[in-house]
Amino acid sequence: MRTEGDPERSISPIRDEIRKLNAALPIYDARTMTDHMALSLFPLHIGVSVIGSFGLLALILAALGIYGVMSYSVSQRTHEIGIRMALGATASDVLRVMVRHGVIVTIIGIGLGLLGALLLGMVVASILNGVSGADPVTFAVVSVLLAAVALIACYIPARRATKVDPLMAMRSQ
Repeated sequence: MRTEGDPERSISPIRDEIRKLNAALPIYDARTMTDHMALSLFPLHIGVSVIGSFGLLALILAALGIYGVMSYSVSQRTHEIGIRMALGATASDVLRVMVRHGVIVTIIGIGLGLLGALLLGMVVASILNGVSGADPVTFAVVSVLLAAVALIACYIPARRATKVDPLMAMRSQ
């Protein structure tokens, strides 16, 4: 029965009305559709939770990987950064150069990832009936999320590069 508002409150009045119509009719296990479907949908909810957890773990690992590569790149270019700053480059110039490198790699990675996702989506769509292989909204949201995470992971080491002392950097080589 469809109800307005909270369906839990409607169960008792509906039971009473059925008893008025036919007192011999047994009424048992009356519950809402949400309660009725909860057990059958439980495996699906568990699967979604596990896959979501793996996705979050993958995002964190990707951010740590990008951060590590950018940190290594900054440490390898310390001498170059010191020379640039000694020649008059400002902190924002150094930041721009270091972030640009990370953004270029991120754009290439997102482009290749989108291409792979489209190809894999076509395979999945051909195997499963009624499943779309290319959802533009999902692809856009995931791409923006990955780009934002990558930008943050690039920005932190690049910000540290702006703090390089030119004299110490040139002496280290």
